[in-house]
Amino acid sequence: TMKLYVVRHGAADDLAPSMQDFDRALTEKGRKRTREVGKALRHASAVPRVVLSSPLVRALQTAEILQSSFDPDRPVIARRELAPGADLRALAVELASSGAPDAMIVGHEPDLSDFVYALLGGPLTRPFLKSMVVCLQLDRHGRTAKLDFVLDPKSLEIERS
Repeated sequence: TMKLYVVRHGAADDLAPSMQDFDRALTEKGRKRTREVGKALRHASAVPRVVLSSPLVRALQTAEILQSSFDPDRPVIARRELAPGADLRALAVELASSGAPDAMIVGHEPDLSDFVYALLGGPLTRPFLKSMVVCLQLDRHGRTAKLDFVLDPKSLEIERS
């Protein structure tokens, strides 16, 4: 099995100067909360080896802030499969078959909730908040998972299932 950390991007501006959704950046509050989440993960020794992100600015910024908590020398990998509206299941299969012990993906709603629902065979018992982390134990085929923990971005507490 592999650990898959599923993260929703942090709070972002409603509009980008370019007026393009793609370019929306994190707010100061979004940056601060994401930094706190990164510290909480590091403190819990929940540190993924690889961080993959949607190519949208707000997700990449979230991923880069988290990666800087874990290993600032390692780059974040942008993957179009994590952009809004993409199907994440093929990416899960790819990650599970890679043999990596763990990975983090940073993306968007409602795709992340749909993805987690498909892997767990049911919904999370809570809304998928901005900067929230859902840690799954992915089966070796990347098709099903068990919930390991949820990190609530407001309390910064790790709630084991």
